[in-house]
Amino acid sequence: MITTVGTVPPGRGVPVTLQAMAAPSSLPFDPVEEAARKWSARWEDADAMAVATSIMRVQQLLLGRIEAALRPLQLTFARYEALVLLCFSRNGSLPMSKMGQRLMVHPTSITNIVDRLQTQQFIRREPHPTDRRTTLVAITDAGREVTERATAALVEVRFALEALDPEQMKTLYDLLRDVRLHAGDFPADEHSATWPNAFLPPT
Repeated sequence: MITTVGTVPPGRGVPVTLQAMAAPSSLPFDPVEEAARKWSARWEDADAMAVATSIMRVQQLLLGRIEAALRPLQLTFARYEALVLLCFSRNGSLPMSKMGQRLMVHPTSITNIVDRLQTQQFIRREPHPTDRRTTLVAITDAGREVTERATAALVEVRFALEALDPEQMKTLYDLLRDVRLHAGDFPADEHSATWPNAFLPPT
């Protein structure tokens, strides 16, 4: 049901599953709500099922809108994330293994992402200056330029989250962060009580 980062086939646009499911439902009712109603008649935790299913469905909708915004630039969200990561790095380059860790994708996926970006001349591979076993991935000037254009396109549609105001955005972020923390996605002692305030408008 879900299309995850790094699953876009080489040389193609949006995966077939995402093309089929990213558009709003044509049903005359909310299928998640209907599923929750029927679930509660047979099993427990209908609320947890409904929330989990809603998150998965929203992921499809968001990714569909984001991919559509990036398509004119011949980028997928996975490749865009890789370019942004390189822009954030101190020297504009990172080992491929570290990119996979930061983007939380399988080594095969990061290899595919880098291959595609290199073909587009948005990145280049370079030898590591001190470790011959390591290859660096460096962003090119063309890569920086397309990253700026892609970012502008995504900011224009607010990453497909126009329905939420700043306070709702912060609330949703905090809730999802709690789920990630409980799952062990990052160390508990890394929590910052002040950073999420960046979601709120200045007073």
